[in-house]
Order: sequence, then structure tokens, then C-alpha cells
Amino acid sequence: MDRQSGYLNIFPSADPGMMQYGPNAGMQSLSPYLNVDPAYLNQDGPQWIFPEGASRQRGRFELAFGQIGGAVMAGAFLGGVQGFYGGYKQMAFTDQKASIKRTQLLNHISKRGAGLANTLGVVAVMYSGFGAILQLARGVDDEINTVVAGTATGLLYKSTGGLRTCLKGGAVGFGLTAIYSLWTSKERLKQVFY
Repeated sequence: MDRQSGYLNIFPSADPGMMQYGPNAGMQSLSPYLNVDPAYLNQDGPQWIFPEGASRQRGRFELAFGQIGGAVMAGAFLGGVQGFYGGYKQMAFTDQKASIKRTQLLNHISKRGAGLANTLGVVAVMYSGFGAILQLARGVDDEINTVVAGTATGLLYKSTGGLRTCLKGGAVGFGLTAIYSLWTSKERLKQVFY
């Protein structure tokens, strides 16, 4: 029975889903992946839809999830590499069976990886939290928020070590975020000074 003249003819005769691909199809403008004619799609329009009056940039709170996840994954990777290196050095001098060496090496990798992932994740949560609070309080997201959030993160993270250690942590946070802010806004700085 022909699909075009069946008892329950639910497909119109010009249905693009019914087209035949091959040398006699003659419909090269149809996308083989979407089964849609690309002429119907608005190629010149914006890629993202923003509510009217909203900014065209994601805020700190939206970026926080990616930053936290990225920090945890980077910490797990770097900690795993560090654990592999330390465990391999320690296992090289022991005289044990291969299965015991393998188990101890995996323990080193997982312990160092989890520890550094936890540390970097906590720092990212604090930094993102301070940044989101500053953006809400000030109403803008600029380099000042970045530097203040980094400094506050360093101060809070090292606050249990005493005043001197707390100030060192704040200085490290200030330095890292100041370098990052200078790096990301170098075009604007060129316009100001030149």
C-alpha cells in the first residue's frame, strides 16, 4: 500500500520526513541531521534569548557552578598526579607483591586527589559566594568585585591559622585576583593609558 494513498493518510504529500535520500531525491537544501529545511531557521538572529532589560552576560551566581565544578575536577586531577608520583616513589623501594603495590598506589592517588579536590572546591565556593554577594550588593560586576572576593576568600580560608597566616592568605588571594583582573581587562587598560 502506498504511504500517500493509504486508508489513514496522516502524512501530507509534501512532508519532508517522507523524502527519499539518494540521487533522485533532488532536495539538497534539507539538513540530513534535522530533517528541516535550513531556510526556515533564522541564521542571522541572536544565539541566546535574553529577557527584555536583562544584561547580555551571565552573572556571578550563574558562573559559580562552572567555577566550582572546574575547581573540583582540576583539584582531583592535580591531586591524582601528585599522589601517583608520591606513591610510585614510595613503592619503588618496597619489596612487596605487585597486587599490594597496585593497591597502595591507588590509595595514594585517591587520597591526594580527593584532598586537593576538596580544598579547591571549598576555595571556589567561598570565592563564588563572595563574588555573588558583592555583585548583588553593588549592582555591578567588575574588577573590584573580583579582587575583593579573592582577598576575602584568602582571609577566610586561612582565618583559623592566626592573624599572620590570615593576612598571608588574604595577600595571596589579592595577588592572584589582581593578576587575573589585569590580564582580563588589558584591552580596557590600553584604552585608558594610550
